[in-house]
Amino acid sequence: MQTTLLTIVLLPLMGALIAGLFGKQIGERGAHGVTIIGVGVACLLSFQLMWGMIEGDIPNVNLTIYQWGTMGGLSLEVGFLLDSLSALMLCVVTFVSLMVHIYTIGYMKGDPGYQRFFSYISLFTFAMLMLVLANNFLQLFFGWEAVGLVSYLLIGFWFKKDSAVFANLKAFLVNRVGDFGFLIGIAGVLYYFGSLDYQTVFAQATVVAAEGATLSLGFGEWSAITFICICLFIGAMGKSAQVPLHVWLPDSMEGPTPISALIHAATMVTAGVFMVSRMSPLFELSTTALSFVLIIGAITAFFMGLLGIVQNDIKRVVAYSTLSQLGYMVAALGASAYAASMFHLMTHAFFKALLFLAAGSVIVGMHHVQDIRKMGNIRKYMPITWITALIGTLALVGMPFFSGFYSKDAIIEAVGHASLVGSDFAYYCLLFGVFFTALYSFRMFFLVFHTKERMNADTRQHLQESPRVIWIPLVLLAIPSVMIAWWTAEPLLFGNFFNDAIRVQPEHNTLAMVSRQFVDVWSFALHGFQTLPFWLMMAGLFTALLVYVIKPSLSESIANQFAPLKRLLDNHYYFDAFNQKVIVPITMMAGKGLSKFGDEKLIDGLAVNGSAKLVNAVGQISRKFQSGYLYHYALMMLIGLLAASIWFFWPQLNV
Repeated sequence: MQTTLLTIVLLPLMGALIAGLFGKQIGERGAHGVTIIGVGVACLLSFQLMWGMIEGDIPNVNLTIYQWGTMGGLSLEVGFLLDSLSALMLCVVTFVSLMVHIYTIGYMKGDPGYQRFFSYISLFTFAMLMLVLANNFLQLFFGWEAVGLVSYLLIGFWFKKDSAVFANLKAFLVNRVGDFGFLIGIAGVLYYFGSLDYQTVFAQATVVAAEGATLSLGFGEWSAITFICICLFIGAMGKSAQVPLHVWLPDSMEGPTPISALIHAATMVTAGVFMVSRMSPLFELSTTALSFVLIIGAITAFFMGLLGIVQNDIKRVVAYSTLSQLGYMVAALGASAYAASMFHLMTHAFFKALLFLAAGSVIVGMHHVQDIRKMGNIRKYMPITWITALIGTLALVGMPFFSGFYSKDAIIEAVGHASLVGSDFAYYCLLFGVFFTALYSFRMFFLVFHTKERMNADTRQHLQESPRVIWIPLVLLAIPSVMIAWWTAEPLLFGNFFNDAIRVQPEHNTLAMVSRQFVDVWSFALHGFQTLPFWLMMAGLFTALLVYVIKPSLSESIANQFAPLKRLLDNHYYFDAFNQKVIVPITMMAGKGLSKFGDEKLIDGLAVNGSAKLVNAVGQISRKFQSGYLYHYALMMLIGLLAASIWFFWPQLNV
């Protein structure tokens, strides 16, 4: 088992190193060949492990690979934890990554950084695999920071574009804010539990909570468990792009489309959702932390979905749908429906990768035009891209019998059964978010693939279906986007698949309440036609059809009628403006102050140069006593002899 897990993790790393260090020697074919083989073998082994766990042939495994270091009684280790949660993530990460690798052959053809790109995406896969297989907080933090670093390299892959450089720096800095909270949370775990090992921490969690350990933050006493969980979740807010740390994700579209698919579907943004699910034994002990998670997720799901309506860049529409869907996953975590959140993470990985890669196929066909206002009737020229994009859209909006329906409806139902503070607000946010998801999704679909042709004559003349290396991954992703939930919904949502990996307090088990209405996947889907989310989805579909297809003039008149709201949405609720006008100047001012006072005055001036000046002053004084003249030394000896005599005979003189 250790050999298998090491093979899964290290093959993508080896592919990345070979493609990166020897890219010129092995050429483009060698670069994509070695990385695809590495990820492909890792994918096959991951599915083999998953099948073995389902059949009961492979038990849960907690391995220590080697001891990295020790600090007192603390052991710093690299190890793997294989259970149902990590096995599911292995399959999702490696499969989507494999599809992205294959797709990249066609999308990045002729790019001068071809080998470098394959090296990066294979390294990205390695970092995510290390994260999901970690059995301790140290390795979790390594994977956490590694995916952040590689995303920085990939978002700014076309580093000659100023917008790409700005975007990758923005992603890096925003995630540093979240990671600061994450690091404090890990420090809290170490302080209160005395260990970084998952199993040790989880075993002590109930005892620590029962002891009522608290800490003072200057504004009241906080439960230690609550503080740790909120700090850990702040890290998740950065990685999984939750309000207000969401601002980096739309700008990540500056990277090539394949990496947009990989970041948004299976790697970086899912890390936060996975981490909170892994930490369920801690989060279940704090209703305050759960309410915080629930409300943040609901706000992100609804308000980020609204922004998708006004986007005209095809990739940014899909990006804002990612923000919204991540909000659904996070809200499910807050409602203790961890299984529903992970189930939606899985289904979303397939149909979101499909939508991004379909968008990339359109961009290739349109010669890298991304404005949906300059498209139209592409269905005529790209039928395979059209049908796969339709499948992805239907899965995203939650059409019954498609994979996205089962996971999204389970989340809405679970949040509806929650009794936490803010659960009613969260439920209505998720419910009405269904309408806007359908509205922006079908708006993009109709404007791109239907309606009149708005591209120029030259583009129209050369517009054709993408090559097989691009559309084959689309077809392979379309299949699970439709059918994966047919076999997995019952065991993942209502079965015992996650029993050993996720812990839920009986009073928080909202999925158990949803399961009372569950008979089988077919009945669940048929019942979906009678529910409010379905009719809200249909309302969004028909609104998009009316406004953008039947009577396009309506869109302009509606925009004029709601001009203040349109301005608010166009400016992304002024989050970016606030950051640029307030946060950045304050940060720059603080940085300059620390540079001038802390660095120049305190460190250089006092500590470094000050110590040198002190030594120089002592030397200047002491050199007076080292003149080199014999009579000076004789005088000093007489003075010393006189001082010693006085000190010795003075008591006798007093007597």
